[in-house]
Amino acid sequence: MIRGKNHYLLAALPALGDFGAPPPMAPHALLEFVDDAPCVRTLLEELFLGDDLLLRSSVLAGQVDAADAQPAVLTPGQLTQEEPLPEYLVSDEQDHAPRRIAEDAVWETYFRHASATAAQCRSTLLDQWVRYEVTLRNTLAAARAKALDLDVGGYLLATELSTETVSESLISDWSAAENPLAALRVVDRYRWEWLADHDGWFTFTDDELLAYGAKLMLLSRWQRLQSDTRQTSPAGS
Repeated sequence: MIRGKNHYLLAALPALGDFGAPPPMAPHALLEFVDDAPCVRTLLEELFLGDDLLLRSSVLAGQVDAADAQPAVLTPGQLTQEEPLPEYLVSDEQDHAPRRIAEDAVWETYFRHASATAAQCRSTLLDQWVRYEVTLRNTLAAARAKALDLDVGGYLLATELSTETVSESLISDWSAAENPLAALRVVDRYRWEWLADHDGWFTFTDDELLAYGAKLMLLSRWQRLQSDTRQTSPAGS
C-alpha cells in the first residue's frame, strides 16, 4: 500500500490508551475501517484469528456466553462448534507430533498459516509476532511441564518458528503471579511492551497498522476478561 493512504488511515484512527485502557473500537470494526486496504485487512484478519481461537476456547469451556461473544474473523457457529473451522486450520493428524492437548494441533496449524501469510504479504511484524508468540507459548508450556515433572516434548508446538527470545524477568514475574488471571496479565503486559518496541511508529507502513491492531486486540481481550470476572465474582467482592 502507498504510504500516503496509510498516513490517512493511521491519522483517522482513534488513539489507543496504555495497557488496560478501554479499547476505542472493536477489532471487527477495525477490519471494516481498512476494507479498502486488502493487504492490511489480510494481515489483521490473521492476527485477530488467534484471538478468536482464544475466544472459542472460552466459549467451549463455558467461561464466555456465546451470545455475548464478538469474533472478528470466525463465525458465531464456529465458536460453538456448530460449524467447522476454516479448512486452512484443519489438517491431518499425521501432520502433527502426538499432542497431550488436542487443541494444540489447531494452534500449530494456525501459527504456520500465519507465518506463511506474513511471508506472502512481506510483513516483518507479523513474522516476528508469530515467532514471539510461539516462543512464549513453548517457554511457558515447558516451565509448567517441568514444575509438574511431565515430559516437556508433548507440550511444544511449531518449534521451527521458535526463534525469538523471552526475557528471564517475564518468566520470573509470571511464576510469581498470585493467580492465573494475574499471570495472564503479566504475559500480556510483556506482549504490549514487545509491540511498543516493534510498532514502526511514524513509518506509515502496513506493519504500523498491524501493530495498532495488535494493541487494540490486547485492550479488547482485557475488556472481555474484566467483564467476565465481574460477572462471575460474588456481589461486593
